[in-house]
Amino acid sequence: MLTTLIAFLGACTLIAASPGPSTVLIIKRSLHSRRTGFLTVLGNETGVFLWGVVAAFGLTALLTASEIAYDVMRIVGAVVLVGFGIQALRQARRMKGEAEDRDPRGAGVTGWAAYRGGLLLNLANPKAAVFAMSFLPQFVPEGAPHLPAMVGLAAFWAVYEVGYYGLYVWFVGRMKAVLSRVGVRRRLEQVSGGVLLLLGVRMALDS
Repeated sequence: MLTTLIAFLGACTLIAASPGPSTVLIIKRSLHSRRTGFLTVLGNETGVFLWGVVAAFGLTALLTASEIAYDVMRIVGAVVLVGFGIQALRQARRMKGEAEDRDPRGAGVTGWAAYRGGLLLNLANPKAAVFAMSFLPQFVPEGAPHLPAMVGLAAFWAVYEVGYYGLYVWFVGRMKAVLSRVGVRRRLEQVSGGVLLLLGVRMALDS
């Protein structure tokens, strides 16, 4: 069991370290405040846990079996990514010419909006569902009850990533003196917006 958990922890680290839409959104929200960044992390990991539970019950197999259902989720996910990208670019445009950041607490982003954004981004990604279905069963110990083991692994995965991405939030907070400058913030908003737009287009074009 210990060997399985160590291997699972290593795999979780590799997954979290792989850049993706969630990483971009977490960093983007953390630029505003640690609170909104951490709540985005909690939203994202709620999605991770929910997909793990769905996979434990075998329901994600329905998604992979239905091309229409998968495509619908893929398009919805692409729309969500493009929406976040446009939001970031509009924020960068509003900041242009400002002498200082007028809303360092989050530029109007509430705690609920940050949590909801992280959750929505994860749940709208069909690849997250398919990945959970293929990833978690590999680490169920032989002879262990399948359902409780899968749910337990999903919970462990989510909790571990809360700590991992929490380091991102902490690091961005430590860099606040530099990142709070309007010029730097605007450039980072532009970069994150562009990346989210590209990821959205890529998801829409994936077959």
